[in-house]
Amino acid sequence: MNKIIATKSAPDAIGPYSQAVEISCTNLVFLSGQIPLDPKTMEIVGSNAKEQCQQVMKNLLEVLKEAGCTFGNLVKTTIYLKNMSDFAVVNDVYSAYFSENPPARATVAVSELPKNVLVEIDGVASK
Repeated sequence: MNKIIATKSAPDAIGPYSQAVEISCTNLVFLSGQIPLDPKTMEIVGSNAKEQCQQVMKNLLEVLKEAGCTFGNLVKTTIYLKNMSDFAVVNDVYSAYFSENPPARATVAVSELPKNVLVEIDGVASK
């Protein structure tokens, strides 16, 4: 049976999805995309890509912790950017969380993100 991961330390889902799902037969945890919402107010944090990415990383960490993981457990992430011109600043913020052995990653530009934010990140962790 799959285990639904949910924490009040990260924003509630704003649609029909779980924050993360652990697949018991594989020890994989699939993290839904996090956007820069404050989990208490559900308001967007930050007016630029740097500030928003910092909040996204905080939210990802809270979901990882609820699943019994850390950033070191991430094996794959995808970064979604509203503007590819934000790549360098988002990369700087993101890289600060992975001092060694970063996960595999893709970064894509999209035309729009939920709540018109600038950055969203999802991931897969291995326990």
